[in-house]
Amino acid sequence: MAGSSKNEKMSKKLYVARSPRIAARKLGEEMLIMSAQGSTLFTLNPTATVLWQAADGATPLDEIVERRICAEFEVNPEEAMRDAEALAEDLARHGILLISEQPISEKPISQQAAAKADLPMREQARR
Repeated sequence: MAGSSKNEKMSKKLYVARSPRIAARKLGEEMLIMSAQGSTLFTLNPTATVLWQAADGATPLDEIVERRICAEFEVNPEEAMRDAEALAEDLARHGILLISEQPISEKPISQQAAAKADLPMREQARR
């Protein structure tokens, strides 16, 4: 059933985090993002910019929509959530955002491993 998969998606917590493999600059209310994946330049509108800036990996997407997007823009919460999920998936396909059903750590796994081993990244890569 199409309705049950939609409800499943809405009931799962999704977490989003900015990719460490991008360069970004805010100009006015818009965000310019250069993806390392294909060296593509993206311009995010003010609503997408709010989502991108709030994508800390620890805050669920539904909370970002409720607390940041719906609070700042006059938008229906259900529509805002659908749009936010679609935007997050699109940005993830371009390597700009990371999406997970669990909180996303600030550091990529390889950096965490290096920190645990107390070795610089270069040394760990040589081993």
